[in-house]
Amino acid sequence: MRGILIFCGLLIATALLGLAYLAWQVDRLGGRDEARPADVIVVMGARVNADGTPGSDLISRTYHAVDLWQAGLAQHIICAGGYENEPLSAAAVCKRFAVRLGAPAGQVWLADGTSDSLGDARAAAAVMAAHGWRSAILVSHPLHVYRARWLFRRVGIEAVTSPTTTDTAAIFLPARIYYAVREAGGVALSTLDSLGALPPSVRSRLRALTYAAP
Repeated sequence: MRGILIFCGLLIATALLGLAYLAWQVDRLGGRDEARPADVIVVMGARVNADGTPGSDLISRTYHAVDLWQAGLAQHIICAGGYENEPLSAAAVCKRFAVRLGAPAGQVWLADGTSDSLGDARAAAAVMAAHGWRSAILVSHPLHVYRARWLFRRVGIEAVTSPTTTDTAAIFLPARIYYAVREAGGVALSTLDSLGALPPSVRSRLRALTYAAP
């Protein structure tokens, strides 16, 4: 019995150390801008206000994506997230805002019909495949870009990240720790889910916890 308890303790300690290391990687990548020339810029979905205006995260992501486009790092922008053909989806609202900021409507694409970050990745990958695009700059909150990059690479996209800010030190420390651990947990649980190791109830809870990106 003592041996079993020791083994279980070591297993839990190893899992916690692994999660802590992954959370550190999440935080570390959020402090770097890896933007370089690519086929497209992808804006990860974020909240839309009840009146149809973009939420604060979607505003900052769209501004940053248009800045990257104006800098010539990609010719096209893909806005992801929300129900398909819904005028108030994150993707549709993002596109309208990007056009207002100066991006040509014909160069801003929708990747909607999604309800989580993996769905965003798959929808964006489908748009990219239809046009022969392979590489993407992912724009999101600094503590979300690690998981976003992991998901996009998982669906075969050559992805680099460009967070809306690299000043992670300005994030309220308890919130910074919480989101880094949450995103690390999202990566770990998504890995287990891809292996078929999660029951449906846990899978649905995972989606609820990890779609509302920081």
